[in-house]
Amino acid sequence: MTTGVVNLFGDITYEGGASINGPFMATLGASAAIISVAAGLGEFLGYALRLPAGYAADRTGRYWLITFLGYVINLFAVPAMALAGSWQIAAALVLAERIGRALRKPTVEAMLSYTTGELGKGWVYALNTALDETGATLGPLIIALVLLLKGDFRTGYACLSISAAAALVALVVARVNFPLPSRLEQGRTAPAKDFGRAYWLYMLAGALFAAGLMSFELISYHLSKANIASEQWIPVMLAISTAFGVLANLAFGKAYDRVGLPVVIGAVCVSAAFSPFVFLGGFWLVLFGMLLWGVGYATQDTLLKAIVAKLLPEGKRNFAFGLYYAGYGVGWLVGSIVTGLLYENSRAALIAFSIVIQLASVPVFILAGRQERSS
Repeated sequence: MTTGVVNLFGDITYEGGASINGPFMATLGASAAIISVAAGLGEFLGYALRLPAGYAADRTGRYWLITFLGYVINLFAVPAMALAGSWQIAAALVLAERIGRALRKPTVEAMLSYTTGELGKGWVYALNTALDETGATLGPLIIALVLLLKGDFRTGYACLSISAAAALVALVVARVNFPLPSRLEQGRTAPAKDFGRAYWLYMLAGALFAAGLMSFELISYHLSKANIASEQWIPVMLAISTAFGVLANLAFGKAYDRVGLPVVIGAVCVSAAFSPFVFLGGFWLVLFGMLLWGVGYATQDTLLKAIVAKLLPEGKRNFAFGLYYAGYGVGWLVGSIVTGLLYENSRAALIAFSIVIQLASVPVFILAGRQERSS
């Protein structure tokens, strides 16, 4: 729960920033392709660098040091956007925020995995993600309020320094109360000794899913350029989507513990339908599409983590999470480059790519599930 509180304040910070990154970079002269590629590269680094970060944590045992370093970079790159004088500097700060997240993510996921034996894999990640998404709902709303009160983007970024500081205070409390998180584990939550075929297939399925999900930076750029929503409403639409994701996370977590993989398949199919509504519709259809997009993020943040948690080799959990998300990040980077370029040339091709590539993950998930059962 303490980790969830840290992430709640953390998500207020960087999701609040993410809600205006696209329009802010556009005011500095960035195009849709630049914004999408920067966001995609940031997500790629945010996933790929989890591999060396997880490996270093397992090798050195300095979980908390790496966690603190990651949070400091992750959190304070956001209010620093208030000082950005060009889109190049803003893009560099977007990358820095994702790099910081990459450093601390494997250690946090591993700490959570020590509680899954007692509480259930799906429920543990669902509860933590629900707190994440609560913060991700509040952050954009705070930004929307700043803009409504006639503040500008830079004022909004600066205000997020308060939540960044609160997250670090909560992290210190967590460190004091739980210096050795592994002692929380009861029973064996991951009996495997090595990475099996099912693990690699789940990684491939996750990468395909990630390629079609898209970042909010590209979506918010579209909403602004197409005059679908005002500056104040763009963060609100993200907040509504993430609030819906809170409910989806909790429902998915409970359902996954009872039913298993079919919940993942259903969630992927629902998520795959978001792009036509977002890129072809007016305000209300876009809002509906954003709810479906929120289902996609709930799938990413809860169900995929629950899948990986039950396959993690003992003693390699940080490394295993890092390796999985490196593959996931490759899918995200490829998808971001493709969708950014397609946006400038063919909206229909953009939508088709998003739908097809997400649905392509379904047979791979099914194959991975069969491989898991047979082994």
